Amino acid sequence: MAPAPETVRERVSSRQSWYHTLELAPGVVTPGWFDLRSVAPAVLPASLTGQRCLDVGTFDGFWAFEMERRGAAEVVAVDIVDPLAWDWPVTSGSTLVQILEDRKQGGAGFDIAAEVLGSAVRYLESSVYDLDPDRHGRFDFVFMGSLLLHLRDPVRALERLRAVCHPAGTVATMDAVDPTLTRLFPRRALASFDGDGRPWWWLPNVAAYERMVRSAGLAPLAPATPIRLPPGAGQPVVKPSRAVLTTREGRRLLGATRKGDPQAWLHSRPVPAA
Repeated sequence: MAPAPETVRERVSSRQSWYHTLELAPGVVTPGWFDLRSVAPAVLPASLTGQRCLDVGTFDGFWAFEMERRGAAEVVAVDIVDPLAWDWPVTSGSTLVQILEDRKQGGAGFDIAAEVLGSAVRYLESSVYDLDPDRHGRFDFVFMGSLLLHLRDPVRALERLRAVCHPAGTVATMDAVDPTLTRLFPRRALASFDGDGRPWWWLPNVAAYERMVRSAGLAPLAPATPIRLPPGAGQPVVKPSRAVLTTREGRRLLGATRKGDPQAWLHSRPVPAA
């Protein structure tokens, strides 16, 4: 029996913050940083019936639960609970580590959502770098969203997705892109670099994003599709100010608040080994 909406509402409010917007009961929606419900129909197949699926960097589990809802025979969700195991620059301070640890809360959001939804998704603690077909098996559909930005070695991560995908399977990725670099250099692969105190590393234009995928031995099935991720109720609203408008990061955050976070997605297939 599904828990009463009042009980679910109490469970939702027990968590300090949510990354994903999830409808866990009629009228009970988590106040996520992003609301991806309108994005999922474009990125995921309408049906995954009978397929074995993997969600990499699951956080609160939105994509894993969506794959399950689309009929997947099995869904495995992986993530790193301990923030100290993320790709931090040496210059990172303990304050930011604590802020992100408080946001993730040891994967509590996934646990609450899975219990309330009665989900059979299997959660494993693992880095994308450690994905191994001998340990995790192979999957018909592999998804990784909004994670390349936070990885020191994004191509290596994509290689691991290829390693655990069936030769005829699909690797679906969606990640942050730089709209200015994309507009100025639509065909030249370029990326801006951060790496300054936080686990934000590479922000490519769409051409570089596609090049990363190809470099990892994955063949795109179609060109990457730009998309904007709608902010959820838990994302602070950035308002115009001198401090915001005079910094690149401030302008990016302002644009994300007004239009959604700029990302791109594509589906690809493993290239056979030579």
